[in-house]
Amino acid sequence: MIASRNIGAVAAAATLLAAAPLSAIFETWTWLIQSAIAVAVVAGVAALTRLVRAPLWGQVLGMLAALVLALTWLFPSGAEFLTFLPTPTTFGHFADLFTGSMQDMRSYGIEVPDTDPLLFITVLGVGGVAVLVDVLAVALRRPALAGLPMLAIYSVPVAVDVDSVPAVPFVVGAAGYLWLLVTDNVDRVRRFGRRFTGDGRDVDVWEASPLAAAGRRLAVVGVALAVVLPLAVPGMTGGLLDTLGGGAGNGNGRAGAGSSGRIDLFASLAGQLNQSEVSDLVKVTTSEPTPFYLRYAVADELRPSGFQARSPSGRPANRDLPDPGERAGRGVQQTPYRATVEVTKSLSMSLLPVYAEPVRTEDLNGNWLYDPNQQVVFSNRENSRSKKYSFDYIRSTYTPAALRAAQSLPADHPVRRQLTATPGPVPEVEELVKGLIQGQRTDYDRVLSIYQHFSADNGFSYRLSTESGSSGQDIVNFLTNKVGYCQQYAAAMAWLVRAAGIPARVAFGFTNGSKRDGDTYTLTNLNLHAWTEVYFNGVGWVPFDATPTYGVPGSTRSAWAPDTDAPEPSSPGTGTTDTPVGPDASAGPAGPDNADRDTDSGLSLSGQTPAEQAPVWPWWTAGLLALMALLAVPALRRLALRRRRGGRAEGAAVAATADDAAPGDGAPVMVVGVDANAARADAHAAWAELLDTLVDFKVRVDRTETPRATADRLVRDTFTDDTAAVGAARLLGRAEERARYARDPLTGERLLPALRAVRRALAARADRRTRLLAAVLPPSVLLRWRLGLADSSGRLVALTGRARYRLLRWNPRRLLADRAAR
Repeated sequence: MIASRNIGAVAAAATLLAAAPLSAIFETWTWLIQSAIAVAVVAGVAALTRLVRAPLWGQVLGMLAALVLALTWLFPSGAEFLTFLPTPTTFGHFADLFTGSMQDMRSYGIEVPDTDPLLFITVLGVGGVAVLVDVLAVALRRPALAGLPMLAIYSVPVAVDVDSVPAVPFVVGAAGYLWLLVTDNVDRVRRFGRRFTGDGRDVDVWEASPLAAAGRRLAVVGVALAVVLPLAVPGMTGGLLDTLGGGAGNGNGRAGAGSSGRIDLFASLAGQLNQSEVSDLVKVTTSEPTPFYLRYAVADELRPSGFQARSPSGRPANRDLPDPGERAGRGVQQTPYRATVEVTKSLSMSLLPVYAEPVRTEDLNGNWLYDPNQQVVFSNRENSRSKKYSFDYIRSTYTPAALRAAQSLPADHPVRRQLTATPGPVPEVEELVKGLIQGQRTDYDRVLSIYQHFSADNGFSYRLSTESGSSGQDIVNFLTNKVGYCQQYAAAMAWLVRAAGIPARVAFGFTNGSKRDGDTYTLTNLNLHAWTEVYFNGVGWVPFDATPTYGVPGSTRSAWAPDTDAPEPSSPGTGTTDTPVGPDASAGPAGPDNADRDTDSGLSLSGQTPAEQAPVWPWWTAGLLALMALLAVPALRRLALRRRRGGRAEGAAVAATADDAAPGDGAPVMVVGVDANAARADAHAAWAELLDTLVDFKVRVDRTETPRATADRLVRDTFTDDTAAVGAARLLGRAEERARYARDPLTGERLLPALRAVRRALAARADRRTRLLAAVLPPSVLLRWRLGLADSSGRLVALTGRARYRLLRWNPRRLLADRAAR
């Protein structure tokens, strides 16, 4: 019974460890605390039912009842009896929580908040798995099968979002499963009786069973390979190694995920724009003659380091979307249009590019959701790669008079409370904003004054490089140096507008660029852009792009936000485009391409210079050369070994009988010298070279044969028609035989020409593939390395075993056993 209780406790702990990957889904650890309570109650009731020797069905009913009591106490409806006994109202409350969890799963992105429906479904799932694991591992003694229900929670995070799950929680879950298996094995062995080693010796109580130790080692190696291999092999992971490598900007088109689970839009934008290669990301066809920017995300949470994106939430995008027509009024013109977007394979993210205010979508399933507040389409299950979809949208244009008529939001309005928050008062910002909005009576006039501040007349310029400051604050540095690109302009304007008490955020998307074919725009990584959106009461979100137009090809201006640097004011028509015309008009300091590339070099207010990405071909060349060098190592090793064997023997032969060289023969002559020790060494070297040559050309080598027997077999099976090779093989065999067994070794014979004759004969009879392998990947070298690795591993295992045995002398279990024996 003690063993059952022990296994039951381990089963409960293993269940909690298997649920560790759920930490990647929730923002806090509330789910773990509540799950631990439920699992502890289930395990306690299971132990009690086994203590009273209840049948299996009684144990199951007891654990299920315990789970219901735990859920009642953790998620009360307010109508319980004695606070933990459920009533019919309680079960109705559970049904509502279950239904609500389905809705929350569709609405929230990673990481999710601690809502009661999500916590309820999590605790219910973990508790149910705890019941199954206890039944399988303790009652039925099938711990291996217990891994199946544990795998159910183990795989939930991957099913939700494969890119959001780190490796450590999965290692923790695997450790829990191994713990359960080891505990069951130890209990089985103890019930069997005495344990023995392979040589028949008893295993003391303080020693681990050799079989169990081997099993643990194999299990650890298997789990390590299962975790590490998918991380290292390209295409088997969603980017864990990329995350460890630090940085976006790798050109994969993916929006990176930060540690909080929020999308790192700025870093992703920087990486795309700093690429030296241009890649097509989106093709969009629209019925709008002069469309505004195609957007895909917003960042509305302002921190000291800059704006960050919140996790969106919403309803399926394939259903009816909110109608923005209710905001139409005097001075607000709303025109319906239709667009079709085709995302290429180069862009993979959990967001879909759409124009603002979509009203209906086509070709999107229920996995894609629409957030009406952020006006973005997102998914927690799919990505945008190779997606093609259509949607109807409303393009809203405003007159300055309509925006001036908008009243300020009340101080307690949730939009104003949330989207006017700043990291704290910055005196330089507060003083600047106070001077800009002084005398302005409406929100629009205040925003327009801030917008017009970012002009060339005030010293602002668009440049590929930025200047660092000494204030220690990025916003102050930018406002002081007045040099930057779109990320600084968009974030700085949004910060100043918030400081004026008006809601603002940063939007991300694509400019129209310059690649247009009729109604179709091809947008590349160099068209990525960021701008500011300001909220007006009764109107909604209105875009303002403070970045200088000469730095952004495809830039669009409007009547309510005209180009402040234009020589003449823009016409009051809606949708006015101020993209400069001509080869030099939009170039800015470094030409249109480079200027557009700078548009998004990062998504914080940092003034650091974006590093230009080096060409890729040197890395490919270096990698190819490294691969060729690696493949050449065996051949070089074989060549060096052959030269060493022949060179040493050649030197001894020349010192002994130099007159034996044939006249006019410029080739090195290898003969056996008169020094007995040197002659034996030369003969052994020549014989070793012969055996390696046989291995290279796939001729069987029997190490148990005598040299004469090997030479006779070689002559009989291989060199039947080659007289020179027959004589050479017999000479090498005779020299090795004399070196091994005779008092005086063979002297005065040329062994190096004999080796060459044998090698030529073997190469002549071998096929092309064998000759190629013998030259490039000599099997003799690979065999020697393999045997050396096996010997090293054996010595390491033996050394580790001896060290472990010495350490086990001080094992507390052994010391206690010795004391008990006395």
